[in-house]
Formats: sequence, structure tokens, C-alpha cells
Amino acid sequence: MELAQVRLLVTDFPGCYRFYRDVLGLTPQFEAADGPYAKFTATGGSVGIALQDRAQMADVLGALAEDPRGHRSLVVLRVDDLDHCCAEVRARGAVPVHGPAPLTDRMRVAHLQDPEGNLVELQEWLIPRT
Repeated sequence: MELAQVRLLVTDFPGCYRFYRDVLGLTPQFEAADGPYAKFTATGGSVGIALQDRAQMADVLGALAEDPRGHRSLVVLRVDDLDHCCAEVRARGAVPVHGPAPLTDRMRVAHLQDPEGNLVELQEWLIPRT
């Protein structure tokens, strides 16, 4: 597994986008000031911070992402074989709350919760990133 990003689930996407771009000076990987998703990199190319519109994530996770006082972030881990990884974590006691399922035409994902209820996304890229 490889840490891919820390993703923040936000309700004020444009305001958060401007904060990370204009106030913190992070570089957007692509322009998306109105969302619903953006990823930023810091100097040195460290692991990115991503923003995702909470309503869009609620379409995937339902009640786990709907409540604005609820989940505010998730840790994203990239894996080579999502089905194999899910079988391994199930055997170790994890219970996926979503997936494995396609998220886009480029990736499949599964979501888990840790013992404190924090969200973890396992993602497998189907098409190499460009």
C-alpha cells in the first residue's frame, strides 16, 4: 500500500479551494475552483491534500458522508489489486462499508472504518495517471 492523499470532505468547496491555493500557496494539480474535487501538491512533491465536495461523497457513501458534523476527512491508500487487498483486510477483521466498486472509469475503491470510525479509502487505478 502507498499513501496517496489525505482528502478533506468540505461543504464550502470554493472557499476551501481558495484557502489551500491562495492562502497556503499549494499548487492545484488542475484548475477546479468550483469542485467537486481538487488535489494540491506542496513544494517538494509530498503526499497531496485533496478536497472533495461532501455532497458528491454522500452519493458514494450515503449517511457516512452526509452529516456536515460527521466525517471530515479520509485517508486514501493506493493498492495494486483491490479485490486481493479487501480479502486480506476482511480476513484480519475489517468490514468494508462500501465496495469494492467503480468510482470513475479510471479507478475502483472500497471504504473501511477504523475502530474510531475514521474513513479509509482503498483505491486501485485501472488506467495509469497521466
